[in-house]
Amino acid sequence: MRPFRGLTAISGVAGLALMLSACGQGGSGAGGTDGGEAGKVQVVASTDVYGDLAATIGGEAVEVTSIINKLSQDPHSYEATARDKLAVSEADVVIENGGGYDPFLHGLVDEAGKDHEYVLSAVDVSGLGGEAGESAQPEADDEHAGHGHVEGLNEHVWYDFETMGKMADVVAEKLGELDPANATMFEANSAAFQEDLDALVQERDALAERVGNAEVAAMDPVPHYLLEALGLHNETPADFLQAVEEGSDAAPVAVKETQDLISGGDIRFVAYNEQTEGPQTQQLRAVAEDAGVAVVVFTETLPEGQDYLSWMGSNLDNISTVLAV
Repeated sequence: MRPFRGLTAISGVAGLALMLSACGQGGSGAGGTDGGEAGKVQVVASTDVYGDLAATIGGEAVEVTSIINKLSQDPHSYEATARDKLAVSEADVVIENGGGYDPFLHGLVDEAGKDHEYVLSAVDVSGLGGEAGESAQPEADDEHAGHGHVEGLNEHVWYDFETMGKMADVVAEKLGELDPANATMFEANSAAFQEDLDALVQERDALAERVGNAEVAAMDPVPHYLLEALGLHNETPADFLQAVEEGSDAAPVAVKETQDLISGGDIRFVAYNEQTEGPQTQQLRAVAEDAGVAVVVFTETLPEGQDYLSWMGSNLDNISTVLAV
């Protein structure tokens, strides 16, 4: 049975502006580390999305530290602290998103001299970023490196259900190598997670049959994989999205085109990331609200009180409600 999930509503001109948020703390150890509990596998994750997955698979046999766990933290620009460095130095397993999304963690692993055999990268596991085996990272001379973006890759792979299913298996396998006595439990927890995830995949695919081909406007690429799987068409001008990905202001003409798109009457909702918002996206949100277009909010860490499965289930519920299907 699918876990309970609730709708989170925020005010809007249309009377319906729903929050699809990934904000708050994960299911385990979202803070720092004080050396860890003896006998438990020490896991450090870049965000509480992956920290929650590790806690779900590892149960009482792991202690998880999630470095990014607040709405105020932007993984693309996060600067690691001495406490983060200590946590990584003591970790048995490190879980990163990869693809330039959380380069601070990759750097901490290198500084600590950790064996990359024990670094699990979601981008590598996904297969969405090219050949697996070495996590795609921005080149030092890449003009986008400061923002952490790898050219040609949408690195927000946790919105792809299939990727998270693969990650569950990889995490269970690695934990089993480190703690053979609990390997059977890790496998069972992974299987239970997969069963619930399969139910979400079926729900997602059924929703896609009802909402597919609807036009939306995403203010950044975070929810790309979920929108794509639902058959929704992101009509946001490419020049605007490119500027957002590069962490820069879009040209006035691109902003005007996006404004016209939103107010033109064909867009069903605006997908909006509050965690990385700026003056231009705030302006476009206001345009949507003035036009009576629903604003659906996406951020990048777990909502308080939810795990990955319940959060993604709420996302599907919210999209279904926005599109009234």
